[in-house]
Amino acid sequence: MARLTNRPTDKGLSITLKRSPIGTPSTHRLVLRGLGLRKCGQTVVRPNTSQVQGMIHKIFYLLEVKPL
Repeated sequence: MARLTNRPTDKGLSITLKRSPIGTPSTHRLVLRGLGLRKCGQTVVRPNTSQVQGMIHKIFYLLEVKPL
């Protein structure tokens, strides 16, 4: 199994909320808050760590993710 690590060349991830969380499970909304996303269209920059990637994986259908 490949391990996700933070390489020195990785600047981070740009994460944008593309869909409304209305109607999603409450745990998915809590993950959005944990990433710092509150409004549709809002973009945040987070480090490329395994914890952040796990959060993204849980709510991938709401997000657009781009590497920096």
